[in-house]
Amino acid sequence: MFLQITSRPMPLNRKRAIGCFALVSSLLVGMVGCGSKTETSTTESSGAVAASNLTGTIKINGSSTVQPIANAVKEEFAKLYPDVTVSVDGKGTGNGFKLFQDKETDISDASRPIKPGEFEACKENGVAFIEIPVAYDGLTIVIHPKNDWVDTLTVDQLKKIFVGPDAAKKWSDVDPSWPNETIEIFAPGTGSGTYDYFREVVIGKSEDALRNDMNLSEDDNVLVNGVAGNPYAIGFFGVAYYEESKDKLKAAKIVNPKDEKAYLPTPENIASGAYAPFSRPLFIYVSTASLPRAEVATFVSYFLENAPSLCERVGYVRLPDEIMQRGMKNLDEENAGTHYIDAEGNSRSGAVADIYQPENLIK
Repeated sequence: MFLQITSRPMPLNRKRAIGCFALVSSLLVGMVGCGSKTETSTTESSGAVAASNLTGTIKINGSSTVQPIANAVKEEFAKLYPDVTVSVDGKGTGNGFKLFQDKETDISDASRPIKPGEFEACKENGVAFIEIPVAYDGLTIVIHPKNDWVDTLTVDQLKKIFVGPDAAKKWSDVDPSWPNETIEIFAPGTGSGTYDYFREVVIGKSEDALRNDMNLSEDDNVLVNGVAGNPYAIGFFGVAYYEESKDKLKAAKIVNPKDEKAYLPTPENIASGAYAPFSRPLFIYVSTASLPRAEVATFVSYFLENAPSLCERVGYVRLPDEIMQRGMKNLDEENAGTHYIDAEGNSRSGAVADIYQPENLIK
């Protein structure tokens, strides 16, 4: 009997050698099962058959934007390790970090980097973590297919629609040639990293806030259906939810402030950064306290090995191999900390290739 495990071999790291032991044990269980009455769980995945005695529970929460990737990994992982229970929830990046710092989850999905306050809370609670980018997203501004007056939007126009108590109430308030109809807005909840990212991009360092009369939800499908149900609606969320709802939504082109050209959130435009300022990396944060557990170590290694293909399957864009290799190296060596906060406690911003460098790691 020959068994093939398609997941990435576990690193020979002392703390996670337990993961290697689990993989070897699963092979031995399968071999012992040959010619005996011992029941062995076998699942076919990508043409390979695997048997595993790995068990345990993994808890994941956080970004609803990252949730489709985590769910895709969970589904494929279950084919190799059916006795490991993986729970994935999407209560928002900010809410996810609160659970993570309270030691209620093993992995926190995030559609933005950890904030200084969240980082300090983790340190105060003794929560160390590995920060790993896993994909690119293009935050997508969506409108109804019957909206024939909006083709492109500038950041200034988005400010008119979304920012402050004096924000545009009707489309004609943005452009007099547009309909004299009320704008209905659907946006992620305030605990969402997508909400935070949109606010930072559109408002910048201003003291202004997003308008308070938007329809907010942590469930992106609620936002999709909201915009799809009103010809005068507008909303925003991760590109994956747009990709799966193209039949009932339209994406607005966004004018890149640097070259003043309008771009759609296509994979090419997101990967190149042309879809600016709304291209962004997505992350997972892995608790180092959870890594000695074989099921967690095995799952995270599998996640990184398969994220490039699975993120594309659900509508996101793969990161360059170099970035993924840095993430794998940080996992293998358990390089805990964040690259997105400097020594003075301020957030860093810029291209992921420039920030996610060893010299920027702050513990």
